[in-house]
Amino acid sequence: MYRTREEARLATRRISRRWPLISGIIAAVLVAVLGLLVWLRQGPFSVDTEWAVEVREDPTGFLDIVSNVMNQLGGGPVAVWVIPLLGVAALLIVKRPFAALYWLLAIAASAGVVQLVKHLIGRERPEDMLVTSDFGSFPSGHTANAATVALVLGVLFPRVLVWLAGAAGVALMAFTRTYLGAHWLTDTIGGVLIGVCVALIIGAPFADRLFRERHRLPARPRTSAATAAPDEKRRKPRDR
Repeated sequence: MYRTREEARLATRRISRRWPLISGIIAAVLVAVLGLLVWLRQGPFSVDTEWAVEVREDPTGFLDIVSNVMNQLGGGPVAVWVIPLLGVAALLIVKRPFAALYWLLAIAASAGVVQLVKHLIGRERPEDMLVTSDFGSFPSGHTANAATVALVLGVLFPRVLVWLAGAAGVALMAFTRTYLGAHWLTDTIGGVLIGVCVALIIGAPFADRLFRERHRLPARPRTSAATAAPDEKRRKPRDR
């Protein structure tokens, strides 16, 4: 916590909106390049088929259970309604309305971008799927949602433990999607990139407000021409 309001004001001025925006744009470019390569090839890459063989080489009952749990958490009513609404409710309870808005917009935008890219690319899913899934293999919607949630939580609660837990959750989701045969490996990579892209770009305009809200700082005062004029007069030297 800052000792004076001026110290807090100077600290917030150092927050840059550029780095999340630039990082998000880079992720978007990578998604576009990967999507173009997938669209041109249509079928799986060699790394996709090799990974599919490796990941299913030694299936176990434990992995089946974990994969099916992740399948339920990352899609369907749980991902569409339960997780977003619970997040909004929790953030509103702790009086962080801008965080709640950011959370909801990022999750919704991520799902929308995933569906758009799925229909643009039209990649066929693996033939030996163990679960029922919708149209389009690229990108993985489950993985995109996991990446969006992880990054948003990392932005809202910037702690090492939150970032580590988020990264582990995304990795587990990506692994289980390929383990269940619902996606190729490159589908999950595309999903991660979309989740990162959306969370960063949506979060850029919220950066200053989220910082102030997290540290319970007052809103930045608006300076008008009427209030600025006396200050200018005081600073302007008098003519002798």
